[in-house]
Amino acid sequence: MTNDPKNQRGPRGRRDNRDNRDDRRGGDNREEREELQERVIDITRVAKVIKGGRRFAFRTVVVVGDGNGRVGIGIGKARGVPDSIRKGTDRARRQMKSVYLSGTTIAHPVIAEFGGAKVLLRPAAPGTGVIAGGSVRAVLEAAGIRDILTKSQGSANMLNVAMATLTALEQLRSPEQTAAMRGKPINSVRPFWERKKEEASNG
Repeated sequence: MTNDPKNQRGPRGRRDNRDNRDDRRGGDNREEREELQERVIDITRVAKVIKGGRRFAFRTVVVVGDGNGRVGIGIGKARGVPDSIRKGTDRARRQMKSVYLSGTTIAHPVIAEFGGAKVLLRPAAPGTGVIAGGSVRAVLEAAGIRDILTKSQGSANMLNVAMATLTALEQLRSPEQTAAMRGKPINSVRPFWERKKEEASNG
């Protein structure tokens, strides 16, 4: 039996190394969670009919965004509210999508439908604020939009309205792409306040 310290590897050393790795991973996850905005926009109790009665659970709709053009919506379902929120948050993180922003607003008007919900988004001048309510406001603010005009038509279902808002954001294009599609100059498709600002700077 040798006293070589290289051969004396006990389970405690391996456990300590594993704990250190877990701590590092946990720290990275905590930092990522702090960077993202999480909002619960709807909690609904649902029932599933099974043999012997009904089984109740909670469905949660969660919006996650980084405030800089990335946003996602997740749906979680569990017997308890905390578990459903956690599932919805995890799914929203995995389904985050990038949207095009023009400063603090959007580049052009857009309309989208999801289910029975219909949402209209229009760009607004700086300082206007987010003129929206409910789940539309939650999705827009999570994406990083600070100035916009909106109108929600049709169904008032929170999930459908949120998904319609996300669908509208996915349809956004840059002024260069819009001008190329329409065959017009770039200045003609830019918002009027940007055109005025450019004219003032040139003049």
